[in-house]
Amino acid sequence: MKNKLNEIKAIPNHEDRTFTIWKYYGRKLIAKYRTIPLDEDEFEYCLNNSTSDWRWFLKSTEHYNIKLH
Repeated sequence: MKNKLNEIKAIPNHEDRTFTIWKYYGRKLIAKYRTIPLDEDEFEYCLNNSTSDWRWFLKSTEHYNIKLH
């Protein structure tokens, strides 16, 4: 199995129309973000985002960092 250095997983919250984005280095969680609430069309569009799309999204200001415990 290939070790991915920077893996990103995005989990949708359909009720709030937000995504929680988990960023890993190897198997270690290094950052966690949440999007601001998106309008319905943008949320539906983002459901098909690739890892590259989420990396680009994280360069925007439409999210905030969540403290890791």
